[in-house]
Amino acid sequence: MNFSKYLRFAVVGACALAACKGGPPTATKPGKYSSTTGIEYNTEEGMKVSDYQGIPDGPGLVFIEGGRTVLGSAEEDIAMTHDNMERTVTLASFYMDEAEVANIHWLEYLHYVRKDSSEEFYQSALPDTTVWARELSFNDPYVDYYLRYPGFRYFPVVGVSWLQANDYCTWRTAKVNERLAGESGGGDDSGSSSGGGLFGRKKKKGDSGDAAEGTSEDGGGTKIAIENGNTLPNYRLPTEAEWEYAAQALIGTQETGNENQENKRIYPWDGRQVRNPYGKGMGQFLANFKRGRGDYAGIAGSLNDGAMITEYIYNYPPNDYGLYNMSGNVNEWVQDIYRPLSYEDVEDLNPFRRNGFLDPTEKYDKKGYQSLIDDHVRVYKGGSWRDVAYWLSPGTRRFMAEDSATATIGFRCAMINAGSNK
Repeated sequence: MNFSKYLRFAVVGACALAACKGGPPTATKPGKYSSTTGIEYNTEEGMKVSDYQGIPDGPGLVFIEGGRTVLGSAEEDIAMTHDNMERTVTLASFYMDEAEVANIHWLEYLHYVRKDSSEEFYQSALPDTTVWARELSFNDPYVDYYLRYPGFRYFPVVGVSWLQANDYCTWRTAKVNERLAGESGGGDDSGSSSGGGLFGRKKKKGDSGDAAEGTSEDGGGTKIAIENGNTLPNYRLPTEAEWEYAAQALIGTQETGNENQENKRIYPWDGRQVRNPYGKGMGQFLANFKRGRGDYAGIAGSLNDGAMITEYIYNYPPNDYGLYNMSGNVNEWVQDIYRPLSYEDVEDLNPFRRNGFLDPTEKYDKKGYQSLIDDHVRVYKGGSWRDVAYWLSPGTRRFMAEDSATATIGFRCAMINAGSNK
C-alpha cells in the first residue's frame, strides 16, 4: 500500500471518527466508512453492512413499552399458596400478540406442517379435541366441530399443550421470516430459510445446510441472517413477568412526567368490578368468565358475558396496550416452569424461571405423591370461560404439566424488541 492510500484511509478515518457528515453514526445510518478503522463498508476488503430501517412489523403483534412495575397478586390469596407476593421489577419493551392464537391460525399451521414435515410430527401437532368430552355433560358437538367448523374460526385454539405451543412459535418464526426475506430479496425457496423440513422431513438434494450467517449459499440465495436485519426475532411464549405486566396495562393510568406509579389494578381495566361502568356498554361484563356455580352466560334475553364456552378473540374491550382477553376466555401458557418461590428467586430485571435453579426438583416429592411439582410443569395465567372472577386478576397463577391440555388453556406469542431500549 503506497503513502497516498495510507493518507486516504487516515483522512476517511478522521472524518468518520469526527462524524463530519450528518452527526454520529446510528444503527440505521452507519455511514459509508467504519468509525474505528476508516475502512469502507461493502467493498471487497470491507465488511458487509446491510441496510437497516428498524425491526420489521410482525403480523399480529402489539408493542408493549417496558419499565418498572410491581408484580404480584392484588387479590386475597384464597388458595393460601403465597406463591406470588408483590415485588418491584423492570421489564424491557417487547411485542405481544393482540389476541389469542385462534383455530384458523392453528389450521394454517397444520396445513403447512402436513406439506413440509413428517407425518409423525403432523399427528403430534393435532390438538386434543377430546378435552371437550365430559362423561356427565353433552359437549360432544365441540369435540367434532370446535376446531374445524368455520363459525369457530376466530375462537381461541384449545386442547394445545405447552410443548405444542412452543412448536407453533418455532414454525411461525420460520414462516414469517421466509416471507420477509423473500420480499427483501434476501432468501430463496430451497428450504434452508423457510423451515422446510423443520419438523422431521429429510433435506432435499442440494440443500446447503448451515452456511455462515450473511454469506451466500451454494444455491445462489442468501441465508436468513441476523446481520441482515430483514427478519424478525423468534416468536415465543411470553415469560410470566411479561404476560402479567402486559395484562396490568398500567400505562393507561400513568400521568406523563410522573415517576410514581400511583395506581394499581385488580384486573386489566380500571375499578374493582367486572362490569363496564361507562357509556353504552355500561353494566356489560368486561371478560368471558363463570359468574357463579352453573352460571356461564346469564339468562336468555339478558346474557351477562354472552358466552357459554369460549368467545370470539376480539370480543370485549382491549386493555390500554390494545390486548384483547388478557382476562377470561382462555387461560394462557407462559414460558416459566412453576415454583412457588419464584418471586423470591428470580432477578429483578426481566425475571424468568427456565429451570429448577436455586429450587431443584429433588426438593419436591412427586414420586411419593406428596407434590405435583417438577421441571416439566408450566405456569398458565389469566382465567378462562370456566373460571370465577378471582382468576381474572393478572397476579394469580396456576400450573400444569407441559404435555397436558384442556379446553380452558390457549396461548399467544411474544417477541423481544431487538435493537432498542424503547
